[in-house]
Amino acid sequence: MASLHSPPDATTAYPLSALFVPFPFVCFVLTLLTDILYWQTSHLMWSNFSDWLLFFGLVGGALSVIAGLIDLARPATRILRPRLPAVVAYVVALLLGILNSFIHAGDGWTAIVPYGLVCSAVTVVAIIVCLALTAGQRAATAWRTP
Repeated sequence: MASLHSPPDATTAYPLSALFVPFPFVCFVLTLLTDILYWQTSHLMWSNFSDWLLFFGLVGGALSVIAGLIDLARPATRILRPRLPAVVAYVVALLLGILNSFIHAGDGWTAIVPYGLVCSAVTVVAIIVCLALTAGQRAATAWRTP
């Protein structure tokens, strides 16, 4: 019977990247929400919110990449490091966020509808894939038998 226990190194080390990784996820999901609101209402405020959310999401993504590289050098966080497919999905989500930011840099309605809205939706799908890959790894780490 499997029992839940903490990994041996998890009690002494916490990955720095775990502090910053949620920021792009939240900002990109909220960007999709504000894009939908702009599409439905055509209030310029929602377009501005989308631009700022993309900016803060990309800044948070850059900080998480830097923190991830620091974690890569720390042997104490080895067991908590994400696997390659999760890292690739995260990088794809960040690249889609950059592309979405370029699309949103346009002016007016055509900057968001339809291409910005579609790119925001694809970015959220990439985020869901990344979360699914990471959750599977965390569950396997937490539930392994000693």
